[in-house]
Amino acid sequence: MRILLVEDDPLVSDAIVRGLATAGYVVDAVTDAESVQSRLDTTHYDLAIVDLGLPGEDGFTLVRRLRREGSPLPLLIVTARDGLDDRVNALDLGADDYLVKPFALPELAARCRALIRRATAATANEMVVGRLRIDLAGRRAIDDSGRVLELTRREWSILECLAHHSGRVVSKERLIQAIVSWDEEISGNAIEVHVSRLRAKLGEAATVRGIRGLGYRLDDA
Repeated sequence: MRILLVEDDPLVSDAIVRGLATAGYVVDAVTDAESVQSRLDTTHYDLAIVDLGLPGEDGFTLVRRLRREGSPLPLLIVTARDGLDDRVNALDLGADDYLVKPFALPELAARCRALIRRATAATANEMVVGRLRIDLAGRRAIDDSGRVLELTRREWSILECLAHHSGRVVSKERLIQAIVSWDEEISGNAIEVHVSRLRAKLGEAATVRGIRGLGYRLDDA
């Protein structure tokens, strides 16, 4: 899952990025609201975390603008403002949750999970491809013998992305987006290495097919 963080305090931003990375998320961080639209135009995000006290356009204005434009992106406010009026205003404008600083990173990760689950409630939390059961909520892949596959974070992210597009081809560029933040670089060859390792772990439960010149597709084995 990929998260957009809008936070101008570099210490807070770095702590959130590192903490959520440990929880299995890819996080892209920007420092102002004006940078948000260019990210949303080029990258799919499952959640945005927004500070209220941003330079220029503040968090309230950003939330209002996104909702007026019809964006369904789940929005989690993180701020030092703990007043009731601020909470009510943010939620009325369209924020989905409100967390006051300072907070514990495990709580932030739990709120992210809850918001993403809520946003994808129409999609089953469990998928079956071939002899592979993919538990999206528990972030586990289980073969038909009941064995839980030991996947790295990047291998899971690739499998999750392919599962959400099961039966359809996913480009290398989309898989790269699924496993690295926008300021990191990874080559197409590195994706091939991760896919190769994932294939080996899937065994005969399911297969990741390479479609020459296009990308990869998750199919029954």
